Amino acid sequence: MERVVVTGLGAVTAQGHGVEATWRGFLDGTVAIRPVTGIDVSGYRTSLGGEVDPPQRRHDDYGRLVGGWDGAVEFALAAAGEAMAGAGVKVARNGHGEGVPATRWGVVVGTCNGGLRSAEGAWLAERDGKAVDWRQHLMIQPQTIAEVLSAAFGLRGPVFSVNTACASGAHAIAHAVEIIRAGRADAMLVGGSDAFNETVFAGFNSLESLSPAPAAPYSKDRQGLSLGEGSGMLVLVRHSVAVAAGAPVVAEVLGYGLSADGHHPTAPHPQGEGAARALTAAFAATGIAPADVAYVNGHGTGTPKNDSAESNAVRRAFGYSAEKLALSSVKSMVGHLLGAAGAVEGIATVLALRDQTAPPTTGFTGPDPKCGLDAVPNEARSLPMDVAMSNNFAFAGANATVVFAREGRPATPLPEPVIDRVVVTGAGVVSPVGATAAELLRAYRDGVTVTGRVSTVDHEPAAYLTPRQRRRMDRLGVFAVVTSAMALEDAGLDPAEHDPDRVGVVLGTGLGPVESIERFTVPVLESGAVAANPAVFPNTVYNAAAGQVSMVLGVKGPTSTLTAAHAAGASALCVAHDLLRTGAADAVLCPAVDAFSPAALRAYERIPLFSGPGSGRYTLVEGGVTLLLERESFARARGARVLGHLSGQGSAADAVGIGRWDPRGAGVERAMRAALAEAGVDARELAAVWANASGLASVDRPELAAVERVAPGVRVETPKQVLGEPVGAGAQLAIALATQESPGPVLVNSSSLGGTHVSLVVTKE
Repeated sequence: MERVVVTGLGAVTAQGHGVEATWRGFLDGTVAIRPVTGIDVSGYRTSLGGEVDPPQRRHDDYGRLVGGWDGAVEFALAAAGEAMAGAGVKVARNGHGEGVPATRWGVVVGTCNGGLRSAEGAWLAERDGKAVDWRQHLMIQPQTIAEVLSAAFGLRGPVFSVNTACASGAHAIAHAVEIIRAGRADAMLVGGSDAFNETVFAGFNSLESLSPAPAAPYSKDRQGLSLGEGSGMLVLVRHSVAVAAGAPVVAEVLGYGLSADGHHPTAPHPQGEGAARALTAAFAATGIAPADVAYVNGHGTGTPKNDSAESNAVRRAFGYSAEKLALSSVKSMVGHLLGAAGAVEGIATVLALRDQTAPPTTGFTGPDPKCGLDAVPNEARSLPMDVAMSNNFAFAGANATVVFAREGRPATPLPEPVIDRVVVTGAGVVSPVGATAAELLRAYRDGVTVTGRVSTVDHEPAAYLTPRQRRRMDRLGVFAVVTSAMALEDAGLDPAEHDPDRVGVVLGTGLGPVESIERFTVPVLESGAVAANPAVFPNTVYNAAAGQVSMVLGVKGPTSTLTAAHAAGASALCVAHDLLRTGAADAVLCPAVDAFSPAALRAYERIPLFSGPGSGRYTLVEGGVTLLLERESFARARGARVLGHLSGQGSAADAVGIGRWDPRGAGVERAMRAALAEAGVDARELAAVWANASGLASVDRPELAAVERVAPGVRVETPKQVLGEPVGAGAQLAIALATQESPGPVLVNSSSLGGTHVSLVVTKE
């Protein structure tokens, strides 16, 4: 297995602009948690936070919004600019010049809130009768940050966004590593970004999680967490490419471990069972032993439950070696950066290895017996280390551990995973036109067209959810759980009869929890903190639905949530495919679900693409489709019916700015050709291309032109033009339909409206 190395770093935090400013602040033990001025925090338990001084504003012509970028985009651009400038690997655009071709550069960005601050501003402006630039509505989609970075630096490889709440940055690193190792890219810009907004402050305040003083993780008298904002970005490069370019190798990413708690929407398992599984998965994936690790950059939020659960997890995974381990939290100095935490803390881990120094836990007042490990109290410590880990755990029980190693250490080969094929064994459907894949196929073939601009679902989930379970969920969660339960039934798989730790959940959603965000945020914007509903806030994170699947169905393997807008389901299938092919799980539920809210539908109406003359046949439908994917060896051993093989994937970006496509269809063409190449399928062998085409002429025409170039004369299926646009579930819908009837290989296309394209090859043998 070829090595993946870090060659560039960039950071924007409350410590300052630039990675070295942040690192100096950490080593000096500087607490940059101070009174917040950018938003109104009156009425909260605290007025403190790790606030970033505004960066130099960029004025680019590829999508600048009226009033400027959202803070999360500003921070990401600044951190990415630093990382790219120092990476030592150039971008060769249009195949010219030295460096890695732009088509071999990708982007994966983690975020908890995306451009939610922009969405809040748009809502307030509309309430007050002010004009709102239509592009402001695009900012709430987390994929926008990734697509802005793609356009800014001309990166045209795979471009994905990850939303696993506070573990998002770590998940982004993990997924980028897999993309490089699978040979789909040579270099990746990866990281996380989040900015302060009213929703997040009000939400954590409603949960009584905020500390009135700067957070003091692992301390006996800690009072809660401090919120922070900012961005961290890393450039990951294939080792041979970095060496050939003469790039500075700062550290190596050895691997990672992911898991789901399946325990509670916000609280971790008290004994750290889920987090320990992420740690042990990281050991297994990298071949290192607990005794090899000298330092762990801890999740360390400062809340009583999180810190003790993490300490218990470390003890469970490290055994006796835990007592010799240094475990510190830089959140004590910049606060909890939410979706950016995993990236900034990953950078801190890399620099700890570089400088052989563990950063401190500042504000430490004495050990809590429920924690009790060495927190590196108050002062940085010189510490010889070859291997270090970074932990990040999140709402909805999403856990991630990333393992880094010092460049130049005595290296041993990484364990070679046993590569297996990935098969589809089950499908579950909630749709306005059918309750099974067979019913959807009949409706499609019969031309049962969904009419109107919007089609919603009135689904009764009683067969799968108790009233108590249902009360905790929004419709997004209901759709995810119900379709996942259906898929398990269809495949004949009961996780309890196998190993639930080996069954994962990778969810895709184009709009995310807009229903819960609106229910929580609008009262806060109207009436302040007193209107915050703590029962609704947990469902405002994008991965809440995946967490509900884990809790209700008892599956505790790797979990992640992908949010590549209208290509979200396809990107989730890509991630699930990689987890399975390398043996991180035996089976993965892959739901793609979306539900509407009034504000989301108003936003669609204000975007010219959906209201112009070329949108006459476009209908939005809510609901979802879950596919169950399995390792072929696992499926065959249990006698499962195989619907099809997920044989190849390809991803590409147009990199022309938010809300824009390449009119020639160049990006979707590259995605199709890459998927066919990975699958070893000649385009002439295809039985059909299941197109992304949804009735929007300006995006349908480039795709169909590209299809004609790649697979001339092959039958083109356009299910969305009959059954409606299921937002992020297009790929799952097409595969559910295609596996019902197609005797030969098919190519399935999905695209975001910002020019991110994913193609998948499904074969039947």
